[in-house]
Amino acid sequence: MIDRTRPLAVFDLDGTLADSSHRQHLLDRRPRDWDAFFAAAPADPPLAEGVTLCREAAQECEVVYLTGRPERCREDTVEWLAAQGLPGGALHMRRDSDRRPARLTKLETLRALGRGREIRMLVDDDELVCDAAEEAGFHVVRARWTGASEALKNAQEREGRT
Repeated sequence: MIDRTRPLAVFDLDGTLADSSHRQHLLDRRPRDWDAFFAAAPADPPLAEGVTLCREAAQECEVVYLTGRPERCREDTVEWLAAQGLPGGALHMRRDSDRRPARLTKLETLRALGRGREIRMLVDDDELVCDAAEEAGFHVVRARWTGASEALKNAQEREGRT
């Protein structure tokens, strides 16, 4: 049973909990190889800083995962989260056809989650998502423990892919 009085801790995946650096080169070419990029996600190593913060947050909060990954990646993503021993929690993913920037899609989901619930924190590596969330009044922890390629940053903002 879900305790609706517990605050939410919202965690991004790529660059926050999952090290996607080994697959970012797939976005450097034109056209970008999105199928291969997402197919390689199950091999992502965990990012210790993010995993530790997520486990700590779960002691006081209900953990929710918010990713720009498309819905078609759900099974692989759920399996990856379980394999890392991360806390169970709702997984919010981008609709396969949604190409809006991550700063818009994630803020929309945050607002929906925040209706009637305290959001204790959003943990994300995308600076534009973090800026938008802070401007909307959410407490943000910027996941700066890994670097994203320029291709990935452009994909998040301009192509609405992750």
